[in-house]
Amino acid sequence: MQDKISTEYRPSEDEPYMSPPQLAYFRRKLLEWREMLLTESDETIRNLRSEQWREPDPNDRASRESDASLELRTRDRYRKLIGKIDAALRRIDDGSYGYCEETGEPIGLARLEARPIATLSLEAQERHERDERR
Repeated sequence: MQDKISTEYRPSEDEPYMSPPQLAYFRRKLLEWREMLLTESDETIRNLRSEQWREPDPNDRASRESDASLELRTRDRYRKLIGKIDAALRRIDDGSYGYCEETGEPIGLARLEARPIATLSLEAQERHERDERR
């Protein structure tokens, strides 16, 4: 697979679906996203460790604890998202990336551009959400 592609490259409908350049593009996009999440998580940990937790005012202490709780929930969402990114990278490696896990049909470039961890086509996702509401 072609690992190096131009930073200006964008997948096009005019080329074969999930061609080596497209796979390299999405791999790079996923790895950059993963790195950004890890960096933000590291910053959260550093901030929480450096906080002064002995606030004399109970309102200030409660506010600080509330902020820390929000940060930890965000970090947990990042952890789950990193797991989905890792799964998408594995799908690139095994050749199943870009194809709906329910129908086997292409997910589509626009959907993958918007949500590179997508595992369902738009139609399958909508069907899944309708079924969940019932």
